Amino acid sequence: METLKIGIDWIDRVIPEGISLKSTTVITGTGGSGKPLIGEIFVAAWLKKGGSVIFMPLQYPNSEFISESIKSVTGLDIWNYKEKIIFLQLNTEIAEYKEIDKNHINANLVKPEVWEEVLNLASKKLSDEGPGILIFGSALNLLLFSPSYGDAIFEKIKSTMNLNKDKTYLFSVSTSAKEIEIAQLEKIADNLLISRSEKKPFRLFMKVLKMKDVPFISDEVQVIISPEMLMRIKEMAENSRKKILSAILKT
Repeated sequence: METLKIGIDWIDRVIPEGISLKSTTVITGTGGSGKPLIGEIFVAAWLKKGGSVIFMPLQYPNSEFISESIKSVTGLDIWNYKEKIIFLQLNTEIAEYKEIDKNHINANLVKPEVWEEVLNLASKKLSDEGPGILIFGSALNLLLFSPSYGDAIFEKIKSTMNLNKDKTYLFSVSTSAKEIEIAQLEKIADNLLISRSEKKPFRLFMKVLKMKDVPFISDEVQVIISPEMLMRIKEMAENSRKKILSAILKT
């Protein structure tokens, strides 16, 4: 089984061989527990190893926000890998999708058929070299609030994970709402990580609950990110999340 080692001391301590390629990973935790930031550390390692990444940053307003976040958290400028990245930006005001440029596609991701089509489109545009293609979706639970498409997109997310054979998926989801649905995603996932936060001082922690085909240690470890940086990123993401949720509730 091929794996990707992350190369960060506190992560390597609990998953010393990294994650299995072509597996599905879910990061869960309550709101504000730093789930996408943990995912960004995996993304940085992936790009450094020559892989490609499809971003679905649902709670982030644009690609510049997530690129700034990754640079703040990992020191990596993802635009140095612009031939290896594509952003799928949620836009509920269009019927299907619109290609903006070679790195950006706006898409109405609450619709299951659009979800599938743009993932296939983005995958064909990227190289499958190195560890291959990583699909990184953050705050996917927001899609489940769509009155018209919530149930259908949930089934599409589940089938994407269940039928996966040729890509690596990394999804972050909040357990603060839709608990029954999130529990199903946790069960389906090959790899399951849980995050939590403490307020004074603001700190994040991660624990590995299961991994596919690789050894792991279930000790909780601290996510090494400064409190100041955590608070700045958290505030920006929360402001954006409210606007996005409002738009999804109208679909």
